[in-house]
Amino acid sequence: MSKELTGFVKAWEAAVRKSAGPKKRANSIFTPMSVAHVDDDDDARNVGDLSVSQVEKILPNGDFYTGQWLESGPHGQGKYLWTDGCMYFGEWQKGAIMGKGRFSWPSGATYEGDFKNGYMDGKGTYIGSSGDTYKGIWVMELRHGQGTQSYPNGDFYDGEWRKGLQNGHGRYQWKNGNHYIGQWRNGLFYGNGTMMWSNGNRYDGCWEEGLPRGNGTFRWGDGSFYVGVWSRDPKEQSGTYYPSGSCVGHLEWDPQELFSVDLAECSVCACEKVAIYPSQKILNILEGDKMTRKGTDLNGRTRWMSGDARVSNYSSEDGSYSSHDGSRTSHGDNSVPRVPHMRLKAPKKQGETISKGHKNYDLMLNLQLGIRHAVGRPAPSTSLDLKSSAFDPKEKVWTKFPPEGSKHTPPHPSCEFRWKDYCPVVFRALRKLFKVDPADYMISLCGNDALRELSSPGKSGSFFYLTNDDRYMIKTMKKSEVKVFLRMLPGYYKHVRAFENTLVTKFFGLHCVKLTGTAQKKVRFVIMGNLFCSQYAIHRRFDLKGSTFGRTTDKPESEIEPTTTLKDLDLNYIFRLRKSWFQEFSRQVNKDCDFLEQERIMDYSMLVGLHFRGMSCSDNVTPPSGYSPGTTTPTGNGNMDDGAPRLSGVDVDRLVVDPSRWIQLGINMPARAESTVRKSCDTPQLVGQPTGELYEIIIFFGIIDILQDYDISKKLEHAYKSFQYDATTISAVDPRLYSRRFRDFIFRVFVED
Repeated sequence: MSKELTGFVKAWEAAVRKSAGPKKRANSIFTPMSVAHVDDDDDARNVGDLSVSQVEKILPNGDFYTGQWLESGPHGQGKYLWTDGCMYFGEWQKGAIMGKGRFSWPSGATYEGDFKNGYMDGKGTYIGSSGDTYKGIWVMELRHGQGTQSYPNGDFYDGEWRKGLQNGHGRYQWKNGNHYIGQWRNGLFYGNGTMMWSNGNRYDGCWEEGLPRGNGTFRWGDGSFYVGVWSRDPKEQSGTYYPSGSCVGHLEWDPQELFSVDLAECSVCACEKVAIYPSQKILNILEGDKMTRKGTDLNGRTRWMSGDARVSNYSSEDGSYSSHDGSRTSHGDNSVPRVPHMRLKAPKKQGETISKGHKNYDLMLNLQLGIRHAVGRPAPSTSLDLKSSAFDPKEKVWTKFPPEGSKHTPPHPSCEFRWKDYCPVVFRALRKLFKVDPADYMISLCGNDALRELSSPGKSGSFFYLTNDDRYMIKTMKKSEVKVFLRMLPGYYKHVRAFENTLVTKFFGLHCVKLTGTAQKKVRFVIMGNLFCSQYAIHRRFDLKGSTFGRTTDKPESEIEPTTTLKDLDLNYIFRLRKSWFQEFSRQVNKDCDFLEQERIMDYSMLVGLHFRGMSCSDNVTPPSGYSPGTTTPTGNGNMDDGAPRLSGVDVDRLVVDPSRWIQLGINMPARAESTVRKSCDTPQLVGQPTGELYEIIIFFGIIDILQDYDISKKLEHAYKSFQYDATTISAVDPRLYSRRFRDFIFRVFVED
């Protein structure tokens, strides 16, 4: 009998090799071993109190199993061969395929990687019969997480997946050299993205259902570009062509050619369909009562459907799946980050959209018209080596914008106004230095989307406006602030050019709008980068100066919103940075403070934003435009026992896969926050005592409000308050004292981990 079985195994192995195609295999599918009847346990050995045996079993329906056996099922290493030629070789646990293993199909396709309860689940590689290859994260036999896909025709995708389709941020490269980088949804381009052709042309902007839709820019290799609103329907499309400095270019080009010509050969390949999934293979060695009903799990819960209509009991709400015993299993990091014991409200978009009828609607139109004119007009290539004359405060350009239009300006529905650019050559160089693409800059500030006005002006009386994608902030300025800025502009330019990782605010433009008529109103404003433009929700934000007088919001926890800016005496954390980053942080803070002290600047502050990894909020979050859908913080309050859904490791912080690609000092930096407690005493403590309670965070920080010099008004403020309060606790102090106090405080709040 034993000889017959051994011959049968060898014949079957040869048949499987033949059906699997020409792939070479170094090892035999089945290693030589003794053969036992189904009920034989001659090779039994004891492991603890359990008996594990090495068996070979021909099952009643013709399937074959060889390997380790525990009680009534496979346990340990084993191989299972179905009569249709499918085979699994790997780890088992109490009758279930569990752990590392390899599944092969008769077509020659293979999957090698992690299995959970019979599913391809975890890290693994699928190689299809045609060469189609996916390497990355799986959840319940679906591509779900970070992964790469190589297609048989030579195309390649690297990015995020959800429920078996490209979803999130990803890069697709065609064999001919064209490639797309940006957002995806359900396997199609959707959101902000860039398509680059091998001939040097590119499109940057919005996409919908795989096609350009909304604001976008098409650029040619010679530097000319077309900016406008895109649509497959020509009636919905509008835009403006800007030639390069030396070329009239493509005036006869029809924007619809982007759809009919340029995108014609940019279709995305579909992944190879799996003939049958491992979880669908019946193990005849298991009892029938362990099988689940189609469409529901053992508890009767409905399971979501995948893109190819397969059923899974994966939960899209919390990124986990329900096992047969009802427990939750997460597919992220094994260690769940500690989260603060507080209930966070959901971050929402700040400000009020400036729509028609708003008191500042015409002003917004004027700003957008002026910026489009200033940035879009042809100009020679900007050198970063500027002449001193470029910084002359008298170096400004006035442009008149009549409603009917002129030779240099388009017609517009607003009232007549005049537009002034301060030091345009300097700010063009700054945008180049900060790697700001002119077309992207124009889309953010001057696209179809309206600006948002923050609900209340700042302490200085300035108003703030945000672009719809949150990338840029516009701040109105007093005439005195403009004078300070122009005075320090040469030093600022030299500083930011010398220190790539500077923490001081990045400025992109300084302008003025002068309304004509009886009002003769002048509005001066500066355009800055928004520190908190990120795919991460900002749960807490602090404005830190190192002083105590008036440096608290005096708000109870229940009234603190994610947009509330807390102050020094509200701070209840110290921030731990890894050694290399802390050293760079220390160097840069000292360099930046030296620069501000030299320019006689004071009253600046360190703006800090915190994203708690693993934190949940009470409402859904709307992420900034231009970032991956699906990276929002879901419902719940962070308490795992209250039954509220929470975000698991599948979606939380999955972007921290290769931090070196996108982390810079002060932006998207993984760190740890340690909670602190202040002692009860008459003198307020700036920094409390560490408690040892640590939280995993993503931190953002930068030095803001750098346009206040120590003028006569600040000297008088210092003298007046010094009579009433401790002079060292107030903000208005000499720049040297301010710099020293600021550094001492910051280096107590930020420490080496």
